[in-house]
Amino acid sequence: MNKSNQVSHKQFAALTLAALGVVYGDIGTSPLYALKEVFGGAHNPVPIAADNILGILSLFFWSLMIVVTLKYVSFIMRANNEGEGGIVALMTLATDRKDSNSLRNLFLVTLGLIGAAFFYGDGVITPAISVLSAVEGLELITPTFKPFIVPISIAIIVGLFVFQRKGSASVGALFGPVMIVWFVVLAILGVSGIAKHPEVLMAVNPLYGLTFLASNPVLGFFALGSVVLCITGAEALYADMGHFGIKPIQIGWLYMVLPTLVINYFGQGALLLSNPAAIENPFFLLAPEWALTPLVVLATIATVIASQAVISGAFSMTKQAMSLGYTPRMEVLHTSEDEIGQIYVPAINWFLMVSIILLILGFQSSSNLAAAYGIAVTGTMFITNILAISVATRLWGWSPLRAFLGALPFLLIDGCFFTANSLKIPDGGWFPLVFGLVIFIIFSTWKRGRDLVRIRMSDDAMELKEFSKSLDEGGIDRVEGTAIFLVSDSTYVPQALLHSLKHYKVIHKHVVFLNVQLDTVPYVSNESRIEIKQLSSTFWNVNMHFGFKDDINIPDALKHCKIPGVSFELMDTSYFLGRETLIPKIKSDMAYWRELLFVFMYRNSDSATSFYRLPSNRVVELGSQVVL
Repeated sequence: MNKSNQVSHKQFAALTLAALGVVYGDIGTSPLYALKEVFGGAHNPVPIAADNILGILSLFFWSLMIVVTLKYVSFIMRANNEGEGGIVALMTLATDRKDSNSLRNLFLVTLGLIGAAFFYGDGVITPAISVLSAVEGLELITPTFKPFIVPISIAIIVGLFVFQRKGSASVGALFGPVMIVWFVVLAILGVSGIAKHPEVLMAVNPLYGLTFLASNPVLGFFALGSVVLCITGAEALYADMGHFGIKPIQIGWLYMVLPTLVINYFGQGALLLSNPAAIENPFFLLAPEWALTPLVVLATIATVIASQAVISGAFSMTKQAMSLGYTPRMEVLHTSEDEIGQIYVPAINWFLMVSIILLILGFQSSSNLAAAYGIAVTGTMFITNILAISVATRLWGWSPLRAFLGALPFLLIDGCFFTANSLKIPDGGWFPLVFGLVIFIIFSTWKRGRDLVRIRMSDDAMELKEFSKSLDEGGIDRVEGTAIFLVSDSTYVPQALLHSLKHYKVIHKHVVFLNVQLDTVPYVSNESRIEIKQLSSTFWNVNMHFGFKDDINIPDALKHCKIPGVSFELMDTSYFLGRETLIPKIKSDMAYWRELLFVFMYRNSDSATSFYRLPSNRVVELGSQVVL
């Protein structure tokens, strides 16, 4: 009993340590730039005065308490899909698959896809602003470093993305201890500042924040656009819940991350009270001169870790979207033999790297990038509230009024943050909106295009059940072995079967029509994976279920498919796939330019053979033309 408890405590401590290394990298590096942007940013800076400093610190404190602690850690984490969190998991919980064509469902899916698109925008901006803000500390060591800030930042980004192929498993054990050192340093620096001006602790009183907003309504509204920088990364707490569990994330936040962030922000505020000129870089100027160089090194490592978390999140988000049918198939490589969640998606990796490099070259500094940062994050946060209302009414049995009133404070706060950030659109806020729009168009075009192909192919299709019975009655030669035809609709005869009969004039002794279904749960157990329905004496329909986070491997899953007399051994089984040649058509059910985009994505998508892990020497592809 004691031994098992000891093991349990060790496992819990290990999970909490890992969560500190992965989950809190983004929000944990916000002190590098958040307060600096409020008082020294290029966009409507707040004058450095005692009342303003206390007011802003109060807004920082209560933003962390209300948005992160109350909303995410205490409330939103309850809305999990079998332990999995994130905007895609929340979207699947909020929607009703049985009523997929209803206006309510379409609205919620659209919101979820917009939120996911914003996440990619965050995935581009976070590494850029984090690494830039850390490397900019070199200027304080000597101004001669200034021309090299951008090249050094780009070199770090390139190294980070080149490393992705090796996976985070090899250095994952280092992330937690490094971030613990980082948070301890945040606290030490903060305490040193607070000791000189302990009156900053009065900012925990919300009246200081409210008074600041009431006394400076216009300036206060502008300031909210920078205040939100202290809570960027809050979505990661929810998105990474499936990797570490609710409790380790909650404990890490309440007992380590929240206290050290608050102490550091208050320490920076105390520094500004005594030395307003320190707004040049209040985080680094909190440190004694001898500690500046090691602090820059530590900050750079911490921002790389923060970037790693966002990049890994983008890989996971892509895999989920791919599994749910919103993106083309892409190559997914597993970088760990033990952890299924550690994956590498080459196409997304290089896409993000090029986007981040262009972003750094375009904006040149963290201060300029701060104008672009925030609108994507607050947009995702606002959408999360709406989806959470739907989950509360649909799954928790709350009345619509209760759910709305419960979410109203969060809607108002996130709405204010989003509106304040929208004022920065001309200065850089346009970037995540444009970037997110491109991603949303890709998501929606792929989904609509696949539906259109399915409709076109079913127009002249034959009923599968009657067709299989007619073949069983004879008239065609049968050869030994098992043929597996991958189908998207088990009701109709697949085109690949018709082409096979036309070319080979024979059919296998046993024929299985395999329909791979992606469920709205993260994982499906082996016991629930296979559904078998016999159509005739030698024909079967097999539905194979996978969760949106499952590793899709058809040959491996077939080991659990038991059909009397049917062999799924490698040398006895052939896989038949349909490969459609798509022809765009003017005045179709989809805009012509979207048809062209869909055709381009379709032609460049990863093959079904590699996506489903099929043995390439046992696959036969048969083509057909489809006019969109």
